[in-house]
Amino acid sequence: MRTQCIAFMLCVMLLAFGLPAYAQKIPRVGILRAGAPPTSSEPDGFLQALRSLGYVEAKSIILDVRYAHGDRGRLAELAKELVQSEVDAIYTASPPAIFVLKKATQSIPIVMISSTDPVRSGIVASLAQPGGNITGMSLISADLWPKRLELIKEILPKVSRVAIFWNKSNTGMVIEAKATQEAAVPMGIALQDRGVKDASELETVFDAMSKERPDAFLALMDITLGAHRKRILDFLAKDRVPAIFESKDWVQAGGLISYGPDGEDVSRRAAIQLDKILKGAKPSEIPVEQPTKFELVINLTTAKQIGLTIPPNVLARADRVIK
Repeated sequence: MRTQCIAFMLCVMLLAFGLPAYAQKIPRVGILRAGAPPTSSEPDGFLQALRSLGYVEAKSIILDVRYAHGDRGRLAELAKELVQSEVDAIYTASPPAIFVLKKATQSIPIVMISSTDPVRSGIVASLAQPGGNITGMSLISADLWPKRLELIKEILPKVSRVAIFWNKSNTGMVIEAKATQEAAVPMGIALQDRGVKDASELETVFDAMSKERPDAFLALMDITLGAHRKRILDFLAKDRVPAIFESKDWVQAGGLISYGPDGEDVSRRAAIQLDKILKGAKPSEIPVEQPTKFELVINLTTAKQIGLTIPPNVLARADRVIK
């Protein structure tokens, strides 16, 4: 009788403490990437941030990653696949992917990192109360491009003509380009509109810039144009045109200057938002956040190659200098 009682108590304890741990559902998160898989084995900032929060792939979280390989036409198909796979949440850092996901589902929570103004473009109702199923980070790009113009003027006080390079097929870039154009007027800068509808127009832009050389190059890059990074940087180096970018990876690849949000901090905060959602919070009630940390990166090797001297006051503010 005593043995039976002990056995019964053990069964009760297993049911009370053991089974829920095994029965607990592992969250499945979809990740929609507009580009290609990374060439490095080092995980990106978002995945590193998830790990720092205690998530272990295949043990406490399942990641379903889809890559469009720079083909915007594939995004809708990949978004549909993620929705049909019944993921618990979706993460993306691509504005085109955000719009596609918004059409694909109104119920699955989405955490975004958006360079497009999410309010003006209709992604969310407001930053404080996004509503719907989307929240995340806004990179306030439309506000930062005028600041980059100011930075160009610091480096080149006599600047008068700046080529603005952007993708006219990207809805978010329309807003960014307009904000930049409006900021240029009071600065006395004439913008040369070098927008393209697709990468097939790159050579036309290069020819126009060679014939009417700008003092500087303002690059509003997205995944479509980013796929042609080497062609763009090679042209800028050959024509010795100073260029400023929003992302430091362009400077690491040979661009002159970048100024923008700290990518690691943005990714960390997006991962925290996803963590809240997986623990039961509603995306409609999680405010869309804005970056608070920014990086100025300068490539002195490139500056020397194009014959440009960076003023000491600008160098002193740099977060990183590549020599």
